[in-house]
Amino acid sequence: MSGPRGLSATGPRAAPRWQATLAMTAAELRLALRRGETLVATAILPVVVLVFFASVGILPTTTARSVDFLLPGAIAFAIIATSLVSLGITTAYDRFYGVLKRLGGSPLSRAELVAGKMLAVLVVEIVQVALLVGAATVLLGWTASPGASVGTALAALLLGTLAFAGLGLLLAGSLRAETMLAVANGLFVASLLLGGIVLPIDHLPAPLAALAGALPAAALSDAFRVALGLSGDGTGALILLAGWGLGATGLAALTFRWE
Repeated sequence: MSGPRGLSATGPRAAPRWQATLAMTAAELRLALRRGETLVATAILPVVVLVFFASVGILPTTTARSVDFLLPGAIAFAIIATSLVSLGITTAYDRFYGVLKRLGGSPLSRAELVAGKMLAVLVVEIVQVALLVGAATVLLGWTASPGASVGTALAALLLGTLAFAGLGLLLAGSLRAETMLAVANGLFVASLLLGGIVLPIDHLPAPLAALAGALPAAALSDAFRVALGLSGDGTGALILLAGWGLGATGLAALTFRWE
């Protein structure tokens, strides 16, 4: 026997998992729109980096036009800034201020929290990619290569988000807020230098190039270069991203602490 909508004979029914996840996603997006500094860092800064470095032409690239090399790197830059840095830092401070402790008292599970935050990040990243491609087209005269692949671009976006959001949440669920702030910014700088974003990794010293090749930042940049038709096979890069993503996200869902 059931009572009013949402109630059973024994009390309120928990919302379906998908509904709880979408509610978490919507809440994260509303909060993101209120953080002006976050919007600047995630939406404006990658476009500025792309236009500046493509215009001055001071960086060594592997393509005839610098924009062809820099656009995939700028997309990777945006994903890392949003998934690892912004998500990780805001989540760590939500733990510090007790926001997540209150969520922990709700029916929301760790997995639903992780999924909701990742979906919100993915929405922001789609907007970022549109802004970067638009800026490259209008301001820098970029055109897609005949070998460009939308499917590979979507795979890179999804797997890159999985990898870096998983890392961000894994760290945010374990570290103190102040520590997370330092670690996230350090990893961001390391990704910028070693991720093939503004400098090809084959221009690095051999030990650093070998290290960079095993990290997800360089794999993400390579995957987007394949997606935009600048290189041939992105299978290895996508597999590496998938490994990092599944490992980091799985650990985040298992170990995330609410407080």
